[in-house]
Amino acid sequence: MKSQHNKIFGRVIRRVRQQKNLTQEALAYESELDRTYISLLELGSNSPSLDTIMMICGALDLSFSQLALSMEAELNKEK
Repeated sequence: MKSQHNKIFGRVIRRVRQQKNLTQEALAYESELDRTYISLLELGSNSPSLDTIMMICGALDLSFSQLALSMEAELNKEK
């Protein structure tokens, strides 16, 4: 289940990033993270900390609740 959550988090982050026309590099810069780490998150390979999630949400101008709702919608699609 954990890796499923990571993959869904990655999909949501990638979708929002692309909707805002940001590259992984631009998101990394805005969130003060490494671009390769952003890539690993989007692939679902890494499990982000709460601090990381909040930094990414801030960089994407996305509230934590919006992120949670988007992730929940993705989870429901897979059921």
